[in-house]
Amino acid sequence: MSAMAHEPLTRDHDDVLLEGFLALETPEGFRAELIEGEIVVTAPPDGDHEDHISLIAEQVFTRSETRMQFSGNKGLKVPRGGLCVRNHVIPDGTFAPRELRLFRGAESWMPCDGVAMVAEVTSTKPDRDRTAKRHCYARGGIPLYLLVDREKSDVTLFGDPEGADYRQHVTVPFGKQLDLPAPFSFALETTDFL
Repeated sequence: MSAMAHEPLTRDHDDVLLEGFLALETPEGFRAELIEGEIVVTAPPDGDHEDHISLIAEQVFTRSETRMQFSGNKGLKVPRGGLCVRNHVIPDGTFAPRELRLFRGAESWMPCDGVAMVAEVTSTKPDRDRTAKRHCYARGGIPLYLLVDREKSDVTLFGDPEGADYRQHVTVPFGKQLDLPAPFSFALETTDFL
């Protein structure tokens, strides 16, 4: 019996994790994300979750000062930093000015450049949306992060990203209006979230 010599692994853990993540095949309807060095597989959202996203998108389309494009579940590449390895996140909603046509010809995982706002509606693991994803979106330089927290019955708009977090945030309970700044420039109605 002869033994074969093997070269030592020279790739770092992050590269191996990213390669495994990108090769992952999830069951139909499920989605996988790479958040802070952890592969997260999520089941399809419930109807209330999708209703909230739909209500936000409808208001953006009909009331935003700037025409917007919307993508549900668009893969975004977020720069590595802090505790995060290379991150690949999928917001529930991604908004970008239509004039940029960011989604046209974009790969499955696109950079955050030009994205005006991302939106998340909490599901089974709300802390992931409240903390980990907030830090990822800030690192990506996404100007606005809208979080609909179904457990707390409130909506928070994070703005002014710096490093791994946002410097500003405004929270209103369901039923109150939340002002979205430019390029949206309208008050988001949240009464239908009740």
